[in-house]
Amino acid sequence: MDWGSAIKGFHAYLKLEKGLSENSIEAYSRDIGKLQQFAYTRPNGLKPDAFTLNDLRQFINWINELGMIPASQARILSGIKSFYKYLLAEDIIKNNPAELLESPKKQRKLPDTLSYQDINKLIEAIDLSKPDGTRNKAIIEVLYSCGLRVSELTDLKLSNLYLEIEFVKVIGKGNKERLVPIGGEAIKALKLWIEHDRIHIPIKKGEEDMVFLNRRGSRLSRVYIFMLIKQLAETAVIKKSISPHTLRHSFATHLVEGGADLRAVQEMLGHESITTTEIYTHLDREYLKETIVSYHPRN
Repeated sequence: MDWGSAIKGFHAYLKLEKGLSENSIEAYSRDIGKLQQFAYTRPNGLKPDAFTLNDLRQFINWINELGMIPASQARILSGIKSFYKYLLAEDIIKNNPAELLESPKKQRKLPDTLSYQDINKLIEAIDLSKPDGTRNKAIIEVLYSCGLRVSELTDLKLSNLYLEIEFVKVIGKGNKERLVPIGGEAIKALKLWIEHDRIHIPIKKGEEDMVFLNRRGSRLSRVYIFMLIKQLAETAVIKKSISPHTLRHSFATHLVEGGADLRAVQEMLGHESITTTEIYTHLDREYLKETIVSYHPRN
């Protein structure tokens, strides 16, 4: 089987059977692209269905020599394993050469978080006298209150807000829906934006249901949210390098520190596996350790 046909079929499988987003499919394509590049370095080139376990191990050595960190290698190998599962399911191969392939050990880096005081400083740095001040405050409040990914925020719809019962419906990775509680301060900021400022914007056709809009009536970009948070951090003199994801991490960390059940945090974050959420228990241990070191009389 040639590479073009294999990759085209894999795309259709990811989209139709797995229901993955365009961003996820694109990421998988880049992973298979690396394997294809490696195949062309082999004598006579290797077809997708001609790979052996030994070939794949040589591929791991190859990407390692390219200087890729273990986390990037592990992500690529995850894509390769999915690719060979697809080929096996379609009877293109009889045996899966990737089945016994081991991923490199990943170091779990604890993400940066903000304290509750830093969150307040970030919100206080917003200039509410400016035309977009009310909207920007609502953005920060919602990110922190609901622990949303940046794409979930930019795609948030008015029809998915259930503010009277204090919930929002979020469309996450793989188009999976989840209901997330929203706090009083975020509700107040959202209502102020929607009822007093958003109504004066000439909305572009097709964007009528989007919560957050720019002055031209189009939905906000992910890049804009990143830039907004960087600017607010500078104004608030927060020295950490932060992004929209920092607010998501802070949301989860503060819940775990407050004693929230890990399964509940997993549900709110939209993590498929509890293992992903468990990183916040490590953060909690660090917090406890720092507290003991700082306040225990024998330290």
